[in-house]
Amino acid sequence: MPNGKLPNNLKITEDIIVKERIRIPKKEALYKTGDPFSSLYAIRSGSFKTLIEYSNGQSQITGFFYRDEVLGLDALNNKAHASYAIAMEDSEVCLLAVKDIEHMLEEFTEIREVMVGLVGTEISRSHNMILTLGSLNADQKLAMFLQDTAQKQETMGYSPNEFILRMRREDIGNYLGLTLETVSRLFSKFSKEGILTINNRNVHILNREKLLAIQKS
Repeated sequence: MPNGKLPNNLKITEDIIVKERIRIPKKEALYKTGDPFSSLYAIRSGSFKTLIEYSNGQSQITGFFYRDEVLGLDALNNKAHASYAIAMEDSEVCLLAVKDIEHMLEEFTEIREVMVGLVGTEISRSHNMILTLGSLNADQKLAMFLQDTAQKQETMGYSPNEFILRMRREDIGNYLGLTLETVSRLFSKFSKEGILTINNRNVHILNREKLLAIQKS
């Protein structure tokens, strides 16, 4: 195949790599720490949280992932997963088998470029999260989280201003390094200031400009 390019009539995810789809019920693990690296997982529907567990039994949430995002990149270096991926709702993923990925990386430059981009994005995301969360106050952390969630909703073709939080407030606090009480207090504060309304997990952002201003303050 000239230049290792994919024919225009082939779709990378559907026709080339994807061999199987699996459904993961809410609260079930897609993979666990120590599981051997056998596949990457493209989220077809639903959402996941990733977390690491420490020897003292505590855990740290490292990210929230939605449709069209890829899970499992943590296993690329050591050939074993370094974290858990837990479904936050009934979800479905497409399996991108390692042996097929390795073949495609050698055969097609387009897929190789996609994979390099995915790995680079994941490394950048993790690095930025550590640096950013360590330097922000509580208001800025929640504002950043809501902005990020809104952007992901928009990327998926949904409204960036009205969405359902798939995670618990405890999970938001764990991810941001805040207590549950602080997260609840900030939601109430943002509501009183006319930035958003929230009913259970239903969020309606009324003023994204003000939310962005808080994040950058």
